[in-house]
Amino acid sequence: MKMTPMTRIAVTLAALGVLAACEKHDATAGQAAGAFNNLASQTSQKFDQAASYVGQKVDAAKQSAQQNIDSAGSMPDVSASSVAATARSNFDNAASATNAAINNAASSTGASLQSAGRKLQEWSATSGAASNPQASAQGSVASPAADSSGTRTEMDK
Repeated sequence: MKMTPMTRIAVTLAALGVLAACEKHDATAGQAAGAFNNLASQTSQKFDQAASYVGQKVDAAKQSAQQNIDSAGSMPDVSASSVAATARSNFDNAASATNAAINNAASSTGASLQSAGRKLQEWSATSGAASNPQASAQGSVASPAADSSGTRTEMDK
């Protein structure tokens, strides 16, 4: 259960009042009043400390807001050299990103072309053997001299 500072103070005052009333030895009215005065003084000090803390935080927030307003109001450096440096930096970043994209595309294309080439060679080997009765009569071993079509042999792969 959360209690506000005012609720805590009220509960503390009530508890002290009950304790003072239940005290076994005789307390004079002056002692009870002194205890309440001490409690009131301590409570006042705590309130002052809390107010000081809140005031410090408010002042810090005001300063930060004022600094933000001041910096927003000032004009940025718009010299030709700073604009050229910024443009050069942006150009370099764009060139680097483009180069990386081209390298990735070339790598992917090369891998795809290799895969397609292998599949085409496999298809050509199986299709050629089925349609050429002389090649099927010779078996699966083809001599390099018999291969006059210019295609790569298995050893070239």
